[in-house]
Amino acid sequence: MEIKSSEMPLQADGSVYHLNLKPEEIADTIILVGDQGRVPIVSAKFNAVETVKQNREMLTHTGNYKGKRISVLSTGMGTDNLDIVVNELDALVNIDLKKRKPKTTHKSLKLIRLGTCGGLQPEMEVNSFLASEYALGMDGLLHYYLHDEGLSDKEIVHTFMAKAAWNNNFPKPYAVRASESLLEKIAFDMHKGITLTASGFYAPQCRVLRLPLGMPDFAHRLAGVQVKNLSFANMEMETSALYALSRLLGHQALAICVVINNRPNKIFSENYHPAMEQLIETVLERL
Repeated sequence: MEIKSSEMPLQADGSVYHLNLKPEEIADTIILVGDQGRVPIVSAKFNAVETVKQNREMLTHTGNYKGKRISVLSTGMGTDNLDIVVNELDALVNIDLKKRKPKTTHKSLKLIRLGTCGGLQPEMEVNSFLASEYALGMDGLLHYYLHDEGLSDKEIVHTFMAKAAWNNNFPKPYAVRASESLLEKIAFDMHKGITLTASGFYAPQCRVLRLPLGMPDFAHRLAGVQVKNLSFANMEMETSALYALSRLLGHQALAICVVINNRPNKIFSENYHPAMEQLIETVLERL
C-alpha cells in the first residue's frame, strides 16, 4: 500500500522531511548526539567526510573512520525529536521513497546515542561513563504505537512505580532494554544502569525554580533501589524513545552518557568536555 504524503512528507528533492537526507547519505552505523555542536567534534576524528546536510537542529556528517563508514547526527532534545529521527532513519533504509512503499527486505541500523545526564545515586561520579542497560520512559511515547506488552519489562516498571510513589495521572512508565550485542561490544567495561527518560528538564526531572512540583520529588526515593541487579542510575530526555522505537522497527540501539551532574550530592562537573572527547574516541574505536 502506498504511503501518502500526508503520512510521510518529503522534501522537493525526495529527501526525508525533517532530516533532509537521502538513503545514500547515511551509513548503517549512526552516532546520535543531542547538540549539533557536537557533530563536528565527532566527525573531526573521521579520516574523511563525504556528506554534510542540515535542516533545523538536525545536522548530519557521514564519513569514514579507519575504513568503516559512519554517520553522526544531531537530534536536538527530547523524545519528540527522537520520534522524528528514528522514524525517518528507518524510512531511509526500509521504505522505497520513490514508490512510497515498504521494502520487502529489512535493514537493521546501529544507533548509538552519546549524551550527558544527571546521576541519581550518590556514588555516581561526575565525568564517568554510564551505559543505559534499560531505559524507563516517563514520557508515554511508546503507548502511541501498537506494541506487544512484552516489550516493556514489567518488573522494572512495577518496582519504579512502587518506590517512586508514581502518580497515576502521569503517563504510564515503560522499560525497554538496549541492544545486547552493542552492550557487549561497546560498553563491556562501563557502568550500567536503568536510565529514566523525562519529558522535560525542570519539573519532570524534579527541579524547582519558581513553580512547585505537581508530584513530590520522586527521584530521591530511588536511592539504593535495585532491580535486576541494576540501580535507577541517571536521568535524561531521549533514551526511552530511542530504545522503544528501535525495538519496534528492528534496529540496534545503545545510549552512553557522561554523568555531568550528581543530583543527590549536588555536584556539577566543572568541565565535562574532556570526558566527552574520551567517550567519543572509545566508541569510535569499538565500533
